[in-house]
Amino acid sequence: MTRAPQLVGRKGLRALLVIRADLVEAMVAHARADHPDEACGVIAGPEGSDRPERHVAMINAERSPTFYRFDSGEQLRLYRAMDDADEAPIVIYHSHTATEAYPSRTDVSYASEPDAHYVLISTRDPEVHELRSYRIVDGVVTEEPVDVVERYESVTN
Repeated sequence: MTRAPQLVGRKGLRALLVIRADLVEAMVAHARADHPDEACGVIAGPEGSDRPERHVAMINAERSPTFYRFDSGEQLRLYRAMDDADEAPIVIYHSHTATEAYPSRTDVSYASEPDAHYVLISTRDPEVHELRSYRIVDGVVTEEPVDVVERYESVTN
């Protein structure tokens, strides 16, 4: 695979999502399984890194094809577990079931993790998924390239 350039954006954050193929497959499988409702989840990784490692499929408390919201109890348990494991939410993802993989106004207004990659997966086509990643900081949406790799290089953060 060709490696994308190392781009640096706001606050020194890498303006590129490097993610393992198995994690992409897990997000897409979750999105397909929950269709026609939106799916949502988190990929946690080591605190202070930009390396997604642990996929956590969450429950869409709204059970809606047009909106998602983490179940508050499940989210609290996840964030406590991440704190205990010195992890952070590296990727926050959800699916769009009938539209392109671009954040809605609601998605932007709810984006509260400025260091996270916000990944959207469109499942509107039953045969092909669309996956895109964004940084959302202070209401500003910036799309970033996604580099899907089989494994991380040992020096990658």
